[in-house]
Amino acid sequence: MTAPRPTYADRPWLQHLNAHQLAPSEPPATMLDAFRATVARVPDRAALHYFDATVSYRELDALTDGFAARLIRDGFRPGDRLALITQNTPHFPVALYGAWKAGGIVVPVNPMYKQRELAHILQDAEVAALVCHERAWHGFVRDTVAGSPVRHAYTGSELDLQTRDDPRVLRDVVRHPADDAADLLTAARSPEGPPPPDPGLGAADTALISYTSGTSGTPKGALNTHGNIAYNAHRQQRTHQLADGAVVFALAPLFHITGMVCELSAAFAAGSPVALAYRFEPGVVIDAFREHRPAYTVGPSTAFMALMTVPGASAADFASFEVISSGGAPLPPAVVEQFHDRFGQYLRNGYGLTECTAPCAAVPPGLRAPVDPVSGTLAVGVPGPDTMIRILDDAGQEVPFGEPGEIAVGGPMVVPGYWRRPDATAAALPGGELRTGDIGFMDSSGWLYVVDRKKDMINASGFKVWPREVEDVLYTHPAVREAAVVGVPDAYRGESVKAYVSLKPGAGAAAEELIAYCRERLAAFKYPRAVEILAELPKTTSGKILRRELRDAAVAAAPAPDGAPGSRA
Repeated sequence: MTAPRPTYADRPWLQHLNAHQLAPSEPPATMLDAFRATVARVPDRAALHYFDATVSYRELDALTDGFAARLIRDGFRPGDRLALITQNTPHFPVALYGAWKAGGIVVPVNPMYKQRELAHILQDAEVAALVCHERAWHGFVRDTVAGSPVRHAYTGSELDLQTRDDPRVLRDVVRHPADDAADLLTAARSPEGPPPPDPGLGAADTALISYTSGTSGTPKGALNTHGNIAYNAHRQQRTHQLADGAVVFALAPLFHITGMVCELSAAFAAGSPVALAYRFEPGVVIDAFREHRPAYTVGPSTAFMALMTVPGASAADFASFEVISSGGAPLPPAVVEQFHDRFGQYLRNGYGLTECTAPCAAVPPGLRAPVDPVSGTLAVGVPGPDTMIRILDDAGQEVPFGEPGEIAVGGPMVVPGYWRRPDATAAALPGGELRTGDIGFMDSSGWLYVVDRKKDMINASGFKVWPREVEDVLYTHPAVREAAVVGVPDAYRGESVKAYVSLKPGAGAAAEELIAYCRERLAAFKYPRAVEILAELPKTTSGKILRRELRDAAVAAAPAPDGAPGSRA
């Protein structure tokens, strides 16, 4: 008798999880609860390393109490929003937990944003208070705050606490206190009166308003609750099972949901120290690995590609790691192999979105992700025990295992909606299930594969071409460091495939060589008709390659049918 065909409701991915990962567990209601438990358990353990500075959990608790008290004294009320605009420095956790202790909601902001982008967020979220670095304040933040709802600003220097002043990342930093903004650490160290009262936050309360463009291109604020964050932080603990006190290195930026949850929140829930190095610079990161001997980190594939170019970096520098995860940008199979060959470490793929409060699928420790034999796509992992992932067609119906469709996610990590955007909430979260806008498929054993963003599909002469498949082939070329593929206007095909690549240091390859390489390995409608070699590909601060920027430039340069430049064919 033929066995019944599995369905998504059967959760076939559970077979890949061990008993510890499957066992029922109770995450804390909020990250404040988790933090307080850690402070009580290991008060004198390091909470933060920042170059040559160390801050214990006891000291961080006092600083966050002090900042919360200052916020309350300045008129900050429960539910008010605080914008947090810093790189990976100690100011970030001080402001984050201080705002939560005051009952506030934090709005993490990419410090690379320009004035127009910041102004939209300050107005849309009705931000009441703001924390940023001194350089940003004097550069453009002060002018942006004028006319905004922001009532109080607090600043700090990237040079604070540490004394190393590493010139590779801090060369241009000088102390420049603001006379129209309070100093964050001074405020945190000078509390008046008793510690702030417990704000009484629960799992359903909003912890973050995380702005994301999603599939629409219009920035909107995802409402990550305290329960969303605490659940995923707790799930990270149970999945990785790191040794007590193991160091976590913050490779991903903390303002990004991956860094916020997988690094900072998971570490604080476990009582682990978090090593910070301001911003990503490959040589600085390798030196931090040598100094702090971390057991865990997570970052985009582009960061791991960059680490492979550091002269003198060796497997010994990575020997302390128990788990290294990759997320936030596609991970080509060739990069996994190259990284393992160079450093002896396996990169564990993962998948998530801001609306999933970071991960909703990952490669479990002890397993290796399969590669789809047809497309060459590396699996991003399997869902967790409390997660439901389905693959849907355009009508919202489940497609069979192995067939592509839109990835839909349900579970305790999915946000309840968007800030003051009921239309966007209804469209993206029907019935509380997130429609991700990502195209993928799941095999019958539960491994999830992400093909590409729905909006990035290229239509060449009526054939669908997914950029990821072409990029994965380019990454197997020994000279290619980074690759991005976009569709460009073509009068004959409608769209044709164009690739942008950067080369490894010391490597050489001509565009014609790369086109021929792809032509040998891809169907005729898939291989790139044009390749452009750049010194660097444009990226977000979190390391994701900006296909949109490359596509816009290609479209702007494309000739019209009559040969006039700049028109779209």
